[in-house]
Amino acid sequence: MQYEIFGGNLPAVSIQLDRGESIYTQSGGMTWMSADMKMETNMKGGLMKGLGRMLTGDSLFMATYSATENGQSITIASSFPGNIAALDVARGPYVCQKNAFLCAQPNVELKAYVVPGMKAGLFGGEGFILQELSGNGMAFVEIDGSLKEIDLAPGEKLKVDTGNVAVFEKRVKYSVEMLKGFSNILFGGEGLFLTTVEGPGKVWLQTMTAPGFAEKLIPFLPFKKD
Repeated sequence: MQYEIFGGNLPAVSIQLDRGESIYTQSGGMTWMSADMKMETNMKGGLMKGLGRMLTGDSLFMATYSATENGQSITIASSFPGNIAALDVARGPYVCQKNAFLCAQPNVELKAYVVPGMKAGLFGGEGFILQELSGNGMAFVEIDGSLKEIDLAPGEKLKVDTGNVAVFEKRVKYSVEMLKGFSNILFGGEGLFLTTVEGPGKVWLQTMTAPGFAEKLIPFLPFKKD
């Protein structure tokens, strides 16, 4: 399977498939495709796994697109300005933020990941349920804003504003801690909590979050006075 990520800050991925090769995405995810492609929509993995995906922000039903001839292509676009990261899932597993999943090869399993620890679930910026990608094959995920990939050494820690951790290898330790210092809490502008990731392993950070972007737009939106 070959692919091309294009589009700059409004990205899409175009995937080349030969006869018998497939890719799956959430229902409604396809942007355009060649004529000799077959689509099959189902709950992929059954009802319980479908419900688990819904908790992570994806749809109950998934669409699988298969090439019936050689040299076919399908293009799937991101839903938010940013980047698309290509992950070789055999090197994972990977844990991703909600709504990150874009598409993957059939041998990649998408399921819910429960964040360990009450504090991480409540204050980590993503809630208790994230997305986990495991198995074999390529997967593509959405990143909000610009993307930075960091390879953490064993014991190396990085403190990140909540919500800006987009993807991390499952072996990376993921936790949340409260800011120290009264003035930092009141006037620091970063909220009460920071996310801490600890190596070994890779993390993918994003410079923007969709909720944060929406919050910045609110003062400029017209509203109707009573």
